[in-house]
Amino acid sequence: MAEGTVQARCRHCGTEAEIPAYNIINVRENPGIKEQLLEGKLFIWTCPHCGTDNLVRYPLLYHDPDQKLLIWLSDGIPEVEARMAETVSGEAGLADYTARMVDTPGDLMEKIKIYDAGLEDVPMEICKFVVRQEMDKDVDLKFFRMEGADHRILLTYPENGEMQIVGSGFSVYEDAAGIMRRNPQLKTSGMVRVDRRWLSRFIR
Repeated sequence: MAEGTVQARCRHCGTEAEIPAYNIINVRENPGIKEQLLEGKLFIWTCPHCGTDNLVRYPLLYHDPDQKLLIWLSDGIPEVEARMAETVSGEAGLADYTARMVDTPGDLMEKIKIYDAGLEDVPMEICKFVVRQEMDKDVDLKFFRMEGADHRILLTYPENGEMQIVGSGFSVYEDAAGIMRRNPQLKTSGMVRVDRRWLSRFIR
C-alpha cells in the first residue's frame, strides 16, 4: 500500500489543506483499508474550519490478488490512462487478471461489490440494461447487493434527491451471462472501462 497526499478545497468555505491519499491499495496486505474504501471514508475530507464533508477524488489503483482483480480510479488524463493500460497489458503476471478503469469513487465501490458477490460486470451491465427497459426509465443503476436464498439482485438509483431500490431476479443476470458467453465481442482483455456507455456499443 502506497500513501501520498493530495490538495483538498472545501466546497463551502474554501479552506484548503493537504490530506493523505492512497496511490495503491493491496487488500490482501491491508484488508482493513478495504472496509474504509467501501464506506467511502477514503474519499471524504471533513473541513476543520466549517465541518463540511467534502468528496475528494484522486487516482487510486485497487489490487485484490485473491480475486485477481485490478481497478484503476482514473484522474481522467488520457496520457496517464494510456500508460496505465499499456503497463497492465505488458505485465505477464497480470495476464489472467480482470482489469478495469473507472471514473468515480462510486464506480470503484460498485465494481468491488460486484466481484465480491461472485458476479461479473459485463453481464451486470446487461442486467441493468434489461431492468431499465422494464422500468421504462433512463436512470443510472448501481449494483447494491444480492439477497435471499434466490440471490435476488438489488440495484439503486437516485430520484427526487433520494436513493431508490429496484430488484431483479437472478435469472436475468444468468441470461445476461449467457449473452456474454455467446458473443465474443462482449469479452474483454486488458484494462478497459465496462459501463453503460461501453455496453451501448453492442446493445441499444
